[in-house]
Order: sequence, then C-alpha cells, then structure tokens
Amino acid sequence: MKCVICKNGETHHGHVTVTVEREQLIVIIKDVPAEVCSNCGEYYLSEPIAKTVLTQGEEAVKKGIEVEIRRFAA
Repeated sequence: MKCVICKNGETHHGHVTVTVEREQLIVIIKDVPAEVCSNCGEYYLSEPIAKTVLTQGEEAVKKGIEVEIRRFAA
C-alpha cells in the first residue's frame, strides 16, 4: 500500500519496535509484525496485532511495572 504519511513510499512486511507510554509506564515491545514504509519508516499495525500490543501494555500496568522491554508474543 502507499504510505499515507509521506505519500511516496510503498509498505512492505517487516518488524518494528513499538513503545507504549501510559502515565508513568513505558513498555517497549520488540519484533512486532507490521507494514513498514520503504521511504519514511512509518509503520502500520493490523488490528489484531494492535490489540495484542495494547493488551501487553495493560498487563504491565496491572503489574505496576515502570519500564519493561519484551519481545512480541502473538
């Protein structure tokens, strides 16, 4: 698909690092499957992947974690 941010690049399947911030919490999730723009690097998550990322962030909030780095787990 054509990137909606830069309007020049095409997206391709890849993996990205996503940072989720909420209040005093920071969760960094590595190796998240995404469509990545070949020009600007903007990434797009599918709905199921985005839900999983948000769920993992919520789990960290419930545990009272301040900073966490984890690998994506589907």
